[in-house]
Amino acid sequence: MSDVVREDVTRSNPATVAEAAPTAPPPSGAPHETGSRTAAGAGQGRRPRSAKRLHVLDGLRLVAALMVVGYHYMGYDDWFRSPWGASTASVFPTAHAAAVYGWLGVELFFLISGFVICLSCWGRTPRQFAVSRFIRLYPAYWFGVAATSAVLLLRPGGWDGKPNDILTNFTMLQEPIGARDVDGVYWSLWVELRFYLLFAIIAVAGLTYRRVVLFCAAWLLAAALAPSSGLDLLNLLAVPEYAPFFVGGILIHLIGRFGTGRPELWLMLGMSWLMAQDSLAQLVSDAEQSVGGGLSWGIALAIVTLFYVLMLAAALGRLDFFNWRVLGVAGTLTYPLYLLHEDIGWEVIRHTHGQVNAFVLIAVLVAVMLSAAWLVHRFVERPAASRLKAWLA
Repeated sequence: MSDVVREDVTRSNPATVAEAAPTAPPPSGAPHETGSRTAAGAGQGRRPRSAKRLHVLDGLRLVAALMVVGYHYMGYDDWFRSPWGASTASVFPTAHAAAVYGWLGVELFFLISGFVICLSCWGRTPRQFAVSRFIRLYPAYWFGVAATSAVLLLRPGGWDGKPNDILTNFTMLQEPIGARDVDGVYWSLWVELRFYLLFAIIAVAGLTYRRVVLFCAAWLLAAALAPSSGLDLLNLLAVPEYAPFFVGGILIHLIGRFGTGRPELWLMLGMSWLMAQDSLAQLVSDAEQSVGGGLSWGIALAIVTLFYVLMLAAALGRLDFFNWRVLGVAGTLTYPLYLLHEDIGWEVIRHTHGQVNAFVLIAVLVAVMLSAAWLVHRFVERPAASRLKAWLA
């Protein structure tokens, strides 16, 4: 959700993509300078922290992905599609109560995406921005579509969608075209694509503090007006349900980059949170249809608020004690895991749940999915990214 997408930048050159965690570039102290952010208190007479790689964000990505995995394996409770042959509430009477909130991992993905795209785009040309998005999104996605389609075609009864829907999915534009998703998780990629399209506007103009702040204000305003505007195009582009999360991530990056002494950022971040809580009412209602009801808006809001707090803490250096290099590996697993786990995992569960203890099956399945995610990163993403970058550049 992406960001289900893993984005990496090097400390020395923000226009370079490297196989590492997001970097907090060296502080500049001037809003118009690029490739930098200041630490908490910078601009207030305090000495800014040195640049460091934000491995903690990779850890948060993996947490978000595992939340979604837990939701699909132990919380999702559609009787017509349940791979367990029974309600997940009866198979996991205790774990189900927590897993039903795992869908909120996507909202954490969107917060991280806003933060990381703003960070990594600073100092890049529009072409560099477009190329980096393409090579991050598509190679693993193409493999995921192919692998999931193969499993669904080979299962008893085969693929129950239109034959051309599978090919359309390779565009990642199946939702606006009207084709069916091969895997249910692909819906969030269309949300991400619209965020990239909007952010490309200021990427073309060149990122500065003022432009990014105006972009955030304009997007929040458009998201507030869109639902009652009656304009389908505005609803499509403004993404009103999820705009507050992307904008929240951008604003948190700006607070980390330019310091805590800018009241306009805190006011807009508060507006982002207020609009996010408003969106949660409908999102919770929608999720209840998939988990058998009983969700609490208050619990969902507490979880989302925790996401905001954790992102702020990471941006301001309060989580530096968790900034372990090993978390960089977690970042490489997140996107492939997200793409592969749902329908393929359900097919495994459907054919094995009667022979294995449910918790043992979940543990083994998650381990297998994480291993598959690493293989996709190592043998698909990395080689393809290298070749595509050389070709497109």
